[in-house]
Formats: sequence, structure tokens, C-alpha cells
Amino acid sequence: MQKNPLQSRQVPATLQPLMNALGRVAGDIAATIARGQLGAALGDAVGQNADGDAQKALDVLADERFMDALGGTGVRWYASEEQEAPVAVDPLGRYALAIDPLDGSSNIDVNVSVGTIFSVFEAAEAAEASFLRPASEQVAAGYFIYGPRCCLVVTFGDGTLLFQLDPEAGRFVLVDDAVRIPQTASEFAINASNYRHWSRPIRAYIDDCLAGEEGPRDKNFNMRWVASLVAEAHRIVTRGGIFLYPADGRDGYADGRLRMVYECAPIAFVVEQAGGQATDACDAIMGKAATSLHARTPLVFGSADKVQRVAAYHDLPEHEVSALFGKRGLFRA
Repeated sequence: MQKNPLQSRQVPATLQPLMNALGRVAGDIAATIARGQLGAALGDAVGQNADGDAQKALDVLADERFMDALGGTGVRWYASEEQEAPVAVDPLGRYALAIDPLDGSSNIDVNVSVGTIFSVFEAAEAAEASFLRPASEQVAAGYFIYGPRCCLVVTFGDGTLLFQLDPEAGRFVLVDDAVRIPQTASEFAINASNYRHWSRPIRAYIDDCLAGEEGPRDKNFNMRWVASLVAEAHRIVTRGGIFLYPADGRDGYADGRLRMVYECAPIAFVVEQAGGQATDACDAIMGKAATSLHARTPLVFGSADKVQRVAAYHDLPEHEVSALFGKRGLFRA
């Protein structure tokens, strides 16, 4: 990769060193993943992260590479999904970087797209205080997706940008400076195997989608589920639809499973800057703040009208939610 692989006038000058560092590491990770079994055993289990989730070899490798690349980039605090507490990088740094170094690592061995999700705040004096603040205070957020093409989708608070890695030139090229989420897609993404554990409003929403043209939605829908948040997000950013990872009734799932700091806040920022919406099924993610570094929250995001409809189902009287394929008097806009 080039020393400065992400030079663009759309990147704020103060964030340019950080974005270049992230771009260099992402390009290297993309090349490592592309080698697959010709290189290291990236999908081998190597332990658990701070939150008890299984770690793959590439989770640890990516975490180390991103952290090691931050010198001189203006980052004061580094918080990773793979580590229990923030790490001090530069006491004079202006920014705090939160990162999921390798999202979707369970899919490495089956060659499904995985990625890196990141969020940037202005640094506070205290490490955790830099991250436990409303998502609306992010100054940048985005994700790299390592798929057939390596892409970066990022926002600095003035729209959403799409860059694509040119592997021959070793740099990210801006290919869309005004990404907009289409409103017309008839796709929803959810892990339907958990249906019996969902709340009634979520079940009613999915029931109505599955009812197709004969149901209250008067149209047919397709279901998608990749189990890689970056892959799900990139599909929705590209062609619309809705993603749902709701709370459910299982032990440990009362707040969903996705982490506010490392996953939900940055995805919400990207999505809303692209004209979509992101909620916890009822309220906007951008208005929420994590209560701890690894706190979880339900997440629903995608085309604005679809996300609003999910929220509206939570306003319905009990008899309307319980009536399968019944008439729904939606209260929200």
C-alpha cells in the first residue's frame, strides 16, 4: 500500500493522517484475507475477547495492526472490541478511535465478506468518557468491507462517501461522493431462527412481510441474512431494505447482541448521512449513548420508511399486534 492511500479533499485535514493509517491497514488486511489458506490459518480459534465472544486469529491480527498504525495520527485513545479497556496512544492526540477490527470473523473460512467498523470522537481527558457519549457526537464513522472489491464507506458528518481500493495503485479512489440509500427495495434481513424469542411487534412486522401480496403490506418481500454486519450494511447502503437485530427473550439478549460503541453508533451515523434511519426498534441510535464500553443495544437500520414502520408497530394496541396479518393502525409517521 502507498504511504498515503486515501488522499481526498473530502477528508477533513485534521483526520487525514488517521484515515491514511486506517486505509493502509485495511489494504493489508484485504490482501491477507485474499490469500486465504495460502497464508496463515486466519479462522483458527485463539481464545475469547473481553466480552466473552470467540476470537479468530484474524481478529487478533487486525486489532494489533490497527493499534500499531496509530502513531502520529492524532489519536489519543484507542478502544477495540477485542480489548477490555481503552489504550492510551498519544497524550496530545485530539481524537478517540473505537473499532471493531474484524467484523463477521466467523465467516472467514467460508469466504463471505467481512469488514472493519470504526468510529471517531473528539478525545476527552478520561479514556472511557471519550466513548460513552451520544452517537450524535461522532466526528467520523465508517467501515471497510473485504469482499470481491475492498471498499470504504465513511461519513464526516456531511453526507456519506464511497471509496474503492485500486489494488494496482495501492490507493482508495472516491467513486461516489453522495451515497443515498434507495427507498424502493423489498428486502429484509433478520435471523428468522430466533422468531419464537422476539417481541410481538417484531413478529408482527415480519409476519406482515412474509404475508406478501395477500397481507397488509400488499407486496412481496425477500429475506436476506449474511451474519456479517458489514456485509448486511453494505447491501442496504447499496440497494436499500432493512436490517433487524432486535432484543429477544433469551438470556443475554435483552439488549440484542450488537455493541453500541463499536458497531451500532458508527453504522447509524453512516446510514443516516445516506438518507436512511437507525433505531433500537423504537428510538434513534444517534440520540443514545453507551453506558459501558461493551454495552449492547438492539439495532434496526435501513430505508427510512421501513425503519419508521418497525417503530410504529411498537405503538400498536395489544390486540392489533397479536392479530396475525390483521389490519394495523400505525400511529407514527
